[in-house]
Amino acid sequence: MTTGILVNFFIIFFLPVGVLPILAQGVASKPMSFFEYVGRQEGAPIILETDVTTLRANRYSNEYFPGVLTLANGEAFTVKIQTKGKYRRKIAEIPPLKLKATKKELREHSLDTLTEMRLILPCYDSYEGDVLLIKEYLVYRMFEQLTDRCVRARLVRVTLRDNHVEKSSKKMYGLLVEDNEETAARLKGALVEQYGLPMDSLDVEHTALMAIFQYMIGNTDWDLAMMRNVRMVRMPDGKISPIPYDFDFAGLVAAPYASPSSESGLRTVRDRFLMANGIPREALRRAVQRIKDKQQALFNLCYSRHLPRDVSAEMIQYLESFFRKVDKNNDVPPRAVAEVLD
Repeated sequence: MTTGILVNFFIIFFLPVGVLPILAQGVASKPMSFFEYVGRQEGAPIILETDVTTLRANRYSNEYFPGVLTLANGEAFTVKIQTKGKYRRKIAEIPPLKLKATKKELREHSLDTLTEMRLILPCYDSYEGDVLLIKEYLVYRMFEQLTDRCVRARLVRVTLRDNHVEKSSKKMYGLLVEDNEETAARLKGALVEQYGLPMDSLDVEHTALMAIFQYMIGNTDWDLAMMRNVRMVRMPDGKISPIPYDFDFAGLVAAPYASPSSESGLRTVRDRFLMANGIPREALRRAVQRIKDKQQALFNLCYSRHLPRDVSAEMIQYLESFFRKVDKNNDVPPRAVAEVLD
């Protein structure tokens, strides 16, 4: 008998009943992360209890505040909470939050020990605030339709309990966002923190896809050289992929506080401007085709059960203006030229 046959013979005849499936499961699957576990069902209810009053009063502090995150099934995680963000930290009712669990509790729940994720709450404590957040969530899911080199986001329903004020609680939508370390680990890459990366160090095809996607959604609130709203991940092949996040300034979302980049010359975020300097035109054309191939899937995402139908229709109308623009020969607009919508 060869060595391989002997090993298989031993496994089949000598291992106790039930051990083989366990071994197979261990080889085949990876433990879910904290982010994946909490956001595994779209719109899942969660309860976050913390001193919201003190958190809001100290929104510019880097201090961590204690809290408890409870899932619909009653499972509770002790978390540390830190305020994050730049613009939203200034204007939001509750600034963006980083939630950090303990490795000990994650192990007890048989989860991966990636401890952090972000929780974005509506800027406005209103119906409009919820709608804007859901639209931004759908933009994240659109890019995820195009590539796994994305920042994942999941929608949850949050009950926010303020233990500073007795019986004070609010219900709203929330956006769970994958932490940058998890993005890099999932892609088997490494984060790069370096300003002014040369174009030849980037993955050209992915960079083109990101640029055309940002053009499609009407977003100019990003910058490769300054690493604004992009995570740079060095992939196993050595090339760096810029991965976009933070889409609240996109025309597709149309937040009332959003404004276009001053360099674009645009009047509103509903207009478009292609930011693609240094990216070969043929790579941009291929990116257009890749997005066109997913056109119907992108439209389907807009018809979310969490959005009113008229809002879904407005999102599709905005996307349609992009597809009309690129319909002939995968055409892309000249660089540094603004497209003003009628």
